[in-house]
Amino acid sequence: MDALPYDLIPPPTALGLVVLQSDESVEDDMRRLLPPEASLLVSRVPSGAEVTPETLAAMERHLSGAAALFPQGKRFAAMGYGCTSGAAQIGPARVAARLRAGADVTRVTDPVTALIAACAALGVTRLGLVSPYLAEVSGRLRAVLGAQGIATPVFVSFDVPEESRVVRISPHSLMVAAQDVARRTPVQALFLSCTNLRTLEVIDPLEEALGIPVLSSNLVLGWHMAQLAGVAARGPGRLFRPEG
Repeated sequence: MDALPYDLIPPPTALGLVVLQSDESVEDDMRRLLPPEASLLVSRVPSGAEVTPETLAAMERHLSGAAALFPQGKRFAAMGYGCTSGAAQIGPARVAARLRAGADVTRVTDPVTALIAACAALGVTRLGLVSPYLAEVSGRLRAVLGAQGIATPVFVSFDVPEESRVVRISPHSLMVAAQDVARRTPVQALFLSCTNLRTLEVIDPLEEALGIPVLSSNLVLGWHMAQLAGVAARGPGRLFRPEG
């Protein structure tokens, strides 16, 4: 039997995303934020049922293996690690090195790196923080941001250690918490921390109510991945329309 002739089409722009085993939100949000013509491939990394400095640090040893599960020979325009507190605990440079060790990619980001880039784009140096996690986990993120010249003079937390509960936190609860932060101390923007929080639906209502930019882990991660890959992202909030 003769082999049938065939043509090859050029590959689309490939974006990689390494997410936590326990995360139920970030994949849906990235597919909403990133352009449909880009190909988003996702791998997962083992994560603990509770979020503690120890479980966050333990993820580091699995990052290269998770990246290595992407298709062999695939060249990625950009790759993201979908964990805010994990990036703060492990360190963005170490996260990037681990992902590069497992996949063919040079441009790597995470929600902390992306947040710092977003703050620079918006001229923000005073940030209100809403976190779902325990104080020691939130404190690490605040320290990392402070070292980059981004003060977090006010923050509130739901003090929830279990990832299975974080994803169930309602949009109404996020709205109330964000408004509480904005009332306490003048800040230039708000940040809703955690890729497992469902935040995209509250960005525009909060910005309208508060008059300042509102950012979230998934919002800044999608924005920064698109920037690094040279593709056009779309989403809610002033980050996607800085002239507004």
